[in-house]
Amino acid sequence: MLREIDKNIWVAEQPLMYFGLSVGTRMTIIRLRNGELIVISPIQVDEVAIAQINDIGKVSYIIAPNLYHHLFIADFKAIYPQAKLWIAPGLETKIPDLPFDKVIGDYRNLFIDEVECLLFDGFKTFVLSGVSLLNECVFFHRESQTLILTDTAFHCDETFPLFTQLAFRAIGGYKKLSPSWLEKLATTEKEKVKTSVQKVIAWDFKRVIMAHGSIIETDSKQKFIEGYEWFLGMSLNDIDFSL
Repeated sequence: MLREIDKNIWVAEQPLMYFGLSVGTRMTIIRLRNGELIVISPIQVDEVAIAQINDIGKVSYIIAPNLYHHLFIADFKAIYPQAKLWIAPGLETKIPDLPFDKVIGDYRNLFIDEVECLLFDGFKTFVLSGVSLLNECVFFHRESQTLILTDTAFHCDETFPLFTQLAFRAIGGYKKLSPSWLEKLATTEKEKVKTSVQKVIAWDFKRVIMAHGSIIETDSKQKFIEGYEWFLGMSLNDIDFSL
């Protein structure tokens, strides 16, 4: 079921198990001024959700924001074959037969003055085959002042199952907007991450939507900075807001 977060922005969630943990997942939908919809990180949708989506606008853009959030892309594209499929860099190599229209990266004006996009560079994460780039594109919706993340930060709280809470207490991301300790330890390009963080906090966001965790509605920028403070060895006073 779609849930309206603010003017012209909605989310929908579904259960998801990852390495035995119930982490859930979330897609975000932005409606542009012309009525077109941008769907970021689609989930599996049923007829009710499809009707709700169609009721708010026309799906024109489907976005796979990183190398991991593509599980439901093909099914969603089949429902909306006329929509353009935009993917994060590297996904065209990971899934060679994916019928994409555009590889996205840094677009400070992805949709004129409505939505901006940034390739969060330098982050690496462990996968079964070794170490692979996350290659995540993060977004800023100006009208609602919303930052949209996928796996660059997590925010698990007491609404999650107990076992998931315990796991996030151990690896990071419990009641804190931050990457996990695994991502921190796996990252070797810290200066690139620091530059990405500086670019993100230059956006005037008041809310953070992430794929895994509870949405943050208050003090979101401060919480984002605090989540990266240990990893980058910096505090709020060290941030360069001029980027």
